[in-house]
Amino acid sequence: MSLTTDFASLTLSPALLTNLSSLGYAQMTPIQAAALPAILSGQDLIAQAKTGSGKTAAFGLGLLHRLDASQLQVQALVICPTRELADQVAREIRALARTTPNVKLLALCGGVPIRAHRESLEHGAHIVVGTPGRLRALLEKERLSLDALRVLVLDEADRMLEMGFEDDIRFVMQKAPQERQTLLFSATYPEAIEQISAGYQREPVRVTVDSEMAAGQLEQLCFEVGVRADDRIKALQALLAKYQPESTLIFCNTKDECNTVAKALRQSGVHTLALHGDLEQRERDEVLVVFSNRSCSVLVATDVAARGLDIADLDCVINYELSTDASVHLHRVGRTGRAGKKGLALSLFRPDDGYRLQRIEQSLPRPIERKKLPALAAGSGDFPEPAMATLVIEGGRKDKLRAGDILGALTATGQVTGEQVGKIQVQELRSYVAVKREVQKQALDELTNGRVKKRRFRVSKVAAG
Repeated sequence: MSLTTDFASLTLSPALLTNLSSLGYAQMTPIQAAALPAILSGQDLIAQAKTGSGKTAAFGLGLLHRLDASQLQVQALVICPTRELADQVAREIRALARTTPNVKLLALCGGVPIRAHRESLEHGAHIVVGTPGRLRALLEKERLSLDALRVLVLDEADRMLEMGFEDDIRFVMQKAPQERQTLLFSATYPEAIEQISAGYQREPVRVTVDSEMAAGQLEQLCFEVGVRADDRIKALQALLAKYQPESTLIFCNTKDECNTVAKALRQSGVHTLALHGDLEQRERDEVLVVFSNRSCSVLVATDVAARGLDIADLDCVINYELSTDASVHLHRVGRTGRAGKKGLALSLFRPDDGYRLQRIEQSLPRPIERKKLPALAAGSGDFPEPAMATLVIEGGRKDKLRAGDILGALTATGQVTGEQVGKIQVQELRSYVAVKREVQKQALDELTNGRVKKRRFRVSKVAAG
């Protein structure tokens, strides 16, 4: 059944419909057509939607629909991961509200003195768009009241969790009235999102508009290798050179093989880390942080060490050695191609591995496609550098640091923007922050020479293979 895409079919006010027409909104995008009926009827919503899908107009129209401009209280709150996104969302909602009289919107984000926000709030607002850390700070200081809140929106929720804002998000949501509408927008749907939904939403309508998000697209290929000691390593290097995945998890059956493979890849110029049972907990934690935030291209691991490992957007899994257990193989390759994204699983096998391959294929709907190994030509070993670099701050939860404090310190002077900051992970004794590789020096300078929560901390770059 096709969805109606005419805005006039919605129960919007004439003023909003007129404004939509003047702004050039002719027909609803798929996310708007799927989500707006539920939003306008007051239901909670989980929507899987990417940036550029039209989601801002969907929740913007929803919160304007429920707004009572005669009451100068915060009735709608939109939480965004970065100042840049919050500013963009605020601009779009202001445009949507252009023909609705007397609507007052405030953007409350880090990087701006909190005193200015306190003063703005004293004059009142109907809609607040902000980042988790700044919203929490204003709530803690009792400068922001959510007593009259009707609609709460989490925009790019998965990105906020990646950046380490889960505690701040939960704090803000607990300050909001239970009788409210909660709209959750996320490009992916990890377990942490499901937990937040279960704790703070009431029978939410689930909307997925991108058909690719409904089912992963996993391509499995296998390659026969020779029996000489270095044949497998050369084959691995050739595959990495050909496919050049940004994030690759390589499985070995033993920890000795893990170390051998990781060392060989590092020597060939690939940023590689190893994960196995001999690592101390701090080393293990740091390896996982660096790989999950894309500061390292390749992680070589044993099945035991990788148990419970959940890495979003894993481009490729390579079975350096086939598992003897078909269910283990399925678990390995199932780590890529999640949330509807394309995944690639490559397996190496020797002529005497035929029985293992046969056992694995018996558990699959179709045989794995055999491919000829690409040649590793001279000069083809120029592997791309990881997109991110990781900085470690020698301070954590014991120092009452939060992700928002670190983001604020990084972006205070404008040398580094929120869009150049990746995952922020605050642990008990230290904190890790991923930044775009091209601004790692500026980020290190900002954190070394500036202050985080009015204090100086020792900061250094984490080696990433």
